[in-house]
Amino acid sequence: MIKIKYLWLSIFSAVFIWSGITPKDQFTWLLEVAPAIIGLVLLITTYQSFRLTPLLYFFILLHCIVLMIGGHYTYAEVPFFDGLFGAERNNYDKVGHFFQGFVPALLAREILIRKAVVNGDAWRNTIIIAICLAFSAFYELIEWWVALLSGEDAEAFLGTQGYVWDTQSDMGLALLGAIMALVLLSAAHNKQLAKWVS
Repeated sequence: MIKIKYLWLSIFSAVFIWSGITPKDQFTWLLEVAPAIIGLVLLITTYQSFRLTPLLYFFILLHCIVLMIGGHYTYAEVPFFDGLFGAERNNYDKVGHFFQGFVPALLAREILIRKAVVNGDAWRNTIIIAICLAFSAFYELIEWWVALLSGEDAEAFLGTQGYVWDTQSDMGLALLGAIMALVLLSAAHNKQLAKWVS
């Protein structure tokens, strides 16, 4: 387990350093990687008291990588996503918003199960989805506040690319991510959670 921990930190650090080397927009980079840094600090401070499942650590790392790639290029200019599948806009931000529902769903699920907060899968899944939608909505508010405070500097951070339904589609993808995480990974997650849940 110790080797996996150092591998996780090594991958995170390598991508973080790469991401910070001459990013497209320094302000956007700072805004985009901030959640990854906050997540890293929380993971380190809770590692001894509330160690997570390997499945969750893996997806948190993947989400951090998505954030750092978006920070390096800006979400509107990530290579390979320009014109992908004939799209008129760069849709890398949609990957980020999908993960914004997918990973928090697993995190909320793990906390709710281990703390025995909610009994029954149906209520727990409903609450998990509500948490993910609330988180997504709050993030959209943060984007709005940043835009108001910084003016044009926030355009790269917002990444709307002229799409009038950007906010709604972002939240829709977070919802889809949360549902997909619950449908696809609950069984595997339960196996790893068996260590903590009697």
